[in-house]
Amino acid sequence: MKRSRQQVREIKNELQKKKALQKLIEAMDPLHRARGQISVNAQRLKPGPYSGLYEPEWPEFVARGFYVDQPFQCQDCGVEEVWTARQQKWWYEIAQGGVWTIATRCRPCRRRERERKAAARKTHLEGLAKKRPA
Repeated sequence: MKRSRQQVREIKNELQKKKALQKLIEAMDPLHRARGQISVNAQRLKPGPYSGLYEPEWPEFVARGFYVDQPFQCQDCGVEEVWTARQQKWWYEIAQGGVWTIATRCRPCRRRERERKAAARKTHLEGLAKKRPA
């Protein structure tokens, strides 16, 4: 169990890190950003479960201060796709996705995977309902 002084010290360190990061982001000149780059709002990001313990505090895009279009290959169909800066901003800041996650499937494959999981869940629940008497 931590003592209150340790907790206060840790909270102050976290605040100092956030302020330093915000200053770095504000110092970057937005005019030098290329097309396809959208600025990061670090306050809206959800920290990882091990932030500060086992993993680095924030990923590269936070230190850089903006999202950049990232090419990737779909793990299911192998098609080359681009995870746009706008999609990244939505995922990390609006949907509160983990800051260490990246896109791995194209849209059709994501849709197919959601449908597959929904069908499996439905089958599972039907099986449980048959086991349990009503």
